[in-house]
Amino acid sequence: MAVLSYPFHEPDDLGINETYLRLQREEPVARVQLPYGTEAWLVTRYADVRTVMGDPRFVRAPVMDADRNPPRTMPEVPRFGTILSMDPPEHTRLRRILAKAFTARHTARLRERAQQIVDGLLDEMEAHGSPADLVSALAMPTAITLISEMLGVPDLDRVKFREWSDAAVAITAFTVPEIEAAFASLHGYLRELVEEKRRNPGEDMLTTLVTAHDEEDRLTEDELVSFGVTLLIAGHETTGSEISNFTYQLLTHPDRLAELRADPELLPAAIEELLRITKLSGAPAFPRFATEDVVLSGVTIAKGEAVFVDGLVANRDESVFPHADVIDFHRPSNQHFAFGHGVHHCIGAPLARMELDVAIGTLLKRYPDLRLAGEVEFKKGRLVRGPHVLPVAW
Repeated sequence: MAVLSYPFHEPDDLGINETYLRLQREEPVARVQLPYGTEAWLVTRYADVRTVMGDPRFVRAPVMDADRNPPRTMPEVPRFGTILSMDPPEHTRLRRILAKAFTARHTARLRERAQQIVDGLLDEMEAHGSPADLVSALAMPTAITLISEMLGVPDLDRVKFREWSDAAVAITAFTVPEIEAAFASLHGYLRELVEEKRRNPGEDMLTTLVTAHDEEDRLTEDELVSFGVTLLIAGHETTGSEISNFTYQLLTHPDRLAELRADPELLPAAIEELLRITKLSGAPAFPRFATEDVVLSGVTIAKGEAVFVDGLVANRDESVFPHADVIDFHRPSNQHFAFGHGVHHCIGAPLARMELDVAIGTLLKRYPDLRLAGEVEFKKGRLVRGPHVLPVAW
């Protein structure tokens, strides 16, 4: 079995590297070597990905163990643990602290505020005139504003943490010292903000985390800060990118755009399908490790070996999604992995779905002649994919 160099080069647009699809057909459990660390397995078929994501025999915590020399894209083993690199029961304990903030019911109550944010940003975009860059005018500000308000981040600090976050989710777009400095700045900023919440508590998630630490002893100081950093980054980088991605997908698939305009009730199904087909990230951020021998598609994953699963590639598995490369708003079943699966299923999924529904729905309703107005520039060298500049006219 040949060992492949990983991550694979991704196309500049939102396409998918054909190597993934070839492996899915011919070698669904493949041996790969990342830039740093030991070799690992790459799993691409839907059934196998579901097993690795949901089976307790696969764990994430060893990624923080430098002695293991875990496979990774960075020279150094991460020094800051996050909820993404934890396993139950630690993961369960942290997740429960904020579970109520991300329920579908609570998210529904945030919908009115999300609509106000989107409407206000589009008013500003119109005031500046057509054309406009949708990334800077709508997509990123929507996601940043909402997660900042939920966490309790002051308005004036959002530009700073946006810059740090952009570097923190880089692979090659920034140097290793720049990436490490960005992480350190984010952690330092959150520590200062935590102290501010102690002095002046508010009705926000960071105050909830401070209370869980100070009064309930449910998490450590490092966990508190790391959790805040993770929520800040994940809460805007992914959703903000997807607002741009989905707009780009619709504007470059005019038949699907016309179908959605003709039947706005299709929007929830359209969002699910766009979540399925859009490969938001390059290589997965974290591997999992087998705690015992496990057989996947006839290949034995030995105890202690690292496994990377790419749910966004599994979303193209023809055995589960017929004509998987086609955008189809009428799929009878769409159990995709855009938000993961199992204990690490994204806690912010209801929030992301709501933001996408509000942003995309408002764009379609407000601009019946929305169209591309120039060359789309895509991000490069980052964990999260999508347009860096998306020029549109109306």
